[in-house]
Amino acid sequence: MLTRRDLLATSANGFGLLALSGLLAESAVAESKPVPGALPAPHFPAKAKRVIFCFMDGGVSHVDSFDPKPKLAELDGKSFTESKNPTTTGTRQWLKSPWEFKSHGQSGMPISSLFPHLSKHADDLAVIRSMKAELPLHSTGVLFLHTGSNSAGRPSLGSWVNYGLGSENQNLPGFVVLSFGVVPCGGLETFSNGFLPANHQATLFQADGIPIENIVPADKNARIQQTKLALLRSQNLAFSQTLGGNDAVESAIKNYEMAFRMQSLVPDVLDLSRETEDTQKLYGIDSKIDSQRQYGIQCLRARRLVESGVRFVEITCPPGASNGTWDQHGNLKKGHEKNALDTDQAIAGLIQDLKARGLFEETLIVWAGEFGRTPHSSGRDGRDHHPEGFSVWLAGGGAKGGTVYGATDELGMHSVENVCTMHDLHATIQHLLGIDHERLTFRFSGRDFRLTDVHGHVVKQIVS
Repeated sequence: MLTRRDLLATSANGFGLLALSGLLAESAVAESKPVPGALPAPHFPAKAKRVIFCFMDGGVSHVDSFDPKPKLAELDGKSFTESKNPTTTGTRQWLKSPWEFKSHGQSGMPISSLFPHLSKHADDLAVIRSMKAELPLHSTGVLFLHTGSNSAGRPSLGSWVNYGLGSENQNLPGFVVLSFGVVPCGGLETFSNGFLPANHQATLFQADGIPIENIVPADKNARIQQTKLALLRSQNLAFSQTLGGNDAVESAIKNYEMAFRMQSLVPDVLDLSRETEDTQKLYGIDSKIDSQRQYGIQCLRARRLVESGVRFVEITCPPGASNGTWDQHGNLKKGHEKNALDTDQAIAGLIQDLKARGLFEETLIVWAGEFGRTPHSSGRDGRDHHPEGFSVWLAGGGAKGGTVYGATDELGMHSVENVCTMHDLHATIQHLLGIDHERLTFRFSGRDFRLTDVHGHVVKQIVS
């Protein structure tokens, strides 16, 4: 019979081995943790290091920009009777484009006369003509473009990129939105971190005046300010520990620390007086049209931000026609010409400037709105919402320039060739950044989420 003494004697070494295995396991876990300040590694070699997203809020007309339809000229003014689009009701007629299309560059890419500056860079653009959204509503369309979902609560594209790759500059946020103060129809959830840690949400920089409110230190003495921040940090950490760890508190701590580091750096990064007069003119900052000047400022700021290590910068539309959006149900000619005038020179200048600085091949520019506009109209000078087929383009950062991918039918009604969904667009953007869209996930509510949900295919035909 085995006594208690015998059992302990024979098991002693086993207890030691069990304790040793536990220590080794803890050591292995510690070694597997990322080094503080180190950037997450991409899944494979990236073609782009950063993104500038030119958000064309409201829906640019594809048949008036990058998708010419000669058939519309033949049917102009004739009755249109078929539509499943709930926003198009009443008597309607086909409407030809008020603008002329010409072929540009060695690729012979047709581009509307709306974009005289951008057309000079036709061989840098990879145009997708076969985009397809789900609903003809601005609120859901803007959310879907940014988050891959029609419902609020999901992380924005910029948040996913920041989460997956981090910021190359620890003193600047990884995701910045250059805002003119116009909240998009999708609401501020458009730029939200969703269920990702709160430090991955967008930081909004204002177009006019101080870029960020309440960032100027209350104490001119840096030592006193650092002491106060240290005390606040210790109190927040203690509070977080009483909750067993809390993302909101942890993110607040990180945001305070980031704000402190940004105090001296942000004014320098956004100081455009450091740029030459020729560079400022390149972006149209010398324009007497305020909205054009403002958009030029934001594009130049975007270049300075990505040059300083910000991973994802989004530029919103300046106030102008239709409150800064491309949503011209009426006054199409006046509205689209105004918005094109505001944005065309600045974006073309951005491409040229990135090239001159050797940044173009590493910087992906995305130009997109939430949907297109109908080839038909209830009047003679306006178009309605159209998610069934529209155009976006990518440039730099591994996008194959001078490429046209996909097609709509002869009237621009439906995407009929190589249909590209928002999930496909998101998968392609992530791919160019070295991210496998199926592997970048975050566990929430008991399951793994990703930007593309259970969908999405990389459009390899536009990848160089």
